[in-house]
Amino acid sequence: MTASLSTTTARPGSIRASAPLMAWRTVDILTIAFLGAAFGIAYWGWGLAYEAPAAPLKALFPPLAGITGAPWLIAGVVGGLVVRRPGAALMCEVVAALVSMIPGTQWGFTTLISGVLQGLGAEVGFLLLGYGSFGLAAAMLAGALSAPLEAVYEWLVYWTDWAWGYKIAYLFILTGAGAVIAGGLGWVITRALAAAGALNAFPPGQEARESRAV
Repeated sequence: MTASLSTTTARPGSIRASAPLMAWRTVDILTIAFLGAAFGIAYWGWGLAYEAPAAPLKALFPPLAGITGAPWLIAGVVGGLVVRRPGAALMCEVVAALVSMIPGTQWGFTTLISGVLQGLGAEVGFLLLGYGSFGLAAAMLAGALSAPLEAVYEWLVYWTDWAWGYKIAYLFILTGAGAVIAGGLGWVITRALAAAGALNAFPPGQEARESRAV
């Protein structure tokens, strides 16, 4: 069940979701569930593998662990870029967190807390742009803002013995990595899905069709 997409371009190269923005379609809900589940499986896998690159980074400078934390921020960025409705980024990140918990992780229930904090940050990024800009810069903003709440939470739970210099450095490193890795890669993934025809019911699919028609 789909509705016609809005052709209103809010920013150059960006098409809004069909109005009204709060009117979620069935396809929006199902797509967020699918994307969240897919990223949740990827998150679980990264949870098994991340220590290999993280260990040498932490040995060099402990706050560099923020680089390997950035991949866990991608789901919210992609959810927001695809559906483009209030709540999409938050919902996608929370679903991903829940799915990654199912096989079991070393972080247990705190995985869900992180998912909520990361998703809220990404949501703020799209909110600041009025849910009207979805280019690379918007994706990087959402990726960057996925990090601060998570970093502060980790100060309180995981990095309790760090000096403030390390904590602040970790905040900036995770934020920068969130912008580049989560934001940049999230934008690339969304464009690739749109180019493959997987997002025809969404604004990214319409943007891809219009770019091919030019």
